Amino acid sequence: MTKILIFSLFFLNLILFYFLNKKKIKNFFYKSKIQSVELDHVDQIFLNNQIDKKLYGPKSEVIVKNFCIQGNNNIVGMTSDYEAWIISSLSKISNNIFEFGTCSGKTTYLMALNSPDNAKITTLTLNPQDLKKIERNKFDNKVSYRNIINESIYDKFLFSKTKYENKIEVIFQNSLDFNEKLFLNKYDLIFIDGGHTFSIVKSDSEKSFEMLKSRGIILWHDFVPGKESAKNVVNYINTISKEKKIFHINNTSLCYYRKS
Repeated sequence: MTKILIFSLFFLNLILFYFLNKKKIKNFFYKSKIQSVELDHVDQIFLNNQIDKKLYGPKSEVIVKNFCIQGNNNIVGMTSDYEAWIISSLSKISNNIFEFGTCSGKTTYLMALNSPDNAKITTLTLNPQDLKKIERNKFDNKVSYRNIINESIYDKFLFSKTKYENKIEVIFQNSLDFNEKLFLNKYDLIFIDGGHTFSIVKSDSEKSFEMLKSRGIILWHDFVPGKESAKNVVNYINTISKEKKIFHINNTSLCYYRKS
């Protein structure tokens, strides 16, 4: 009887350990199909400036305007501060920017703050009034679908009623219905952070490849192997990387592609 009790406790502890460390365990067994690179691989603006033999610092090109969101603001789905800095820096050298997935407008606001004065930012989001019309494909991830609903509750954004709002055009539309043919070869920077179901990630990405101009950059957010809500993002990027040169940026959940 004692042996059975010990075995049961051991088995329950194993189950508890797995659920507490599920993400780490999955990452241990996961082997990425795309190459991870340092940030200066993305663009030369991220090369460090040598101050002396022992000290390196950022170039002036990556000194950006920034802000942080307080924890009690309850905004979901945001980029990390490091990721936000990367996007802000790339915005400084981009005149035409497109974003799939506005959410609260944090990233949109940062792009407006840091892009040139004559830059134009277009961001695409669902109208909260249309959420009831959204239907989940039976193959779509349930967690990802739930996040679409939770992140599409805004019709006013962090940049609303600021002086930077005139640089931003908000399109309230399901990205699956968006006509990319009107914007071919136009954008210097495209940020994909909309719905994370496979069908939406695939659609947003294929449209982005058409909308990107020569030497332009596409960034995908939430490339996080082992994370349930991001698994369709990971699956799609791993699949398309057989045709496109896509890289993961170290210490981030960002992947990027540059059009040659």
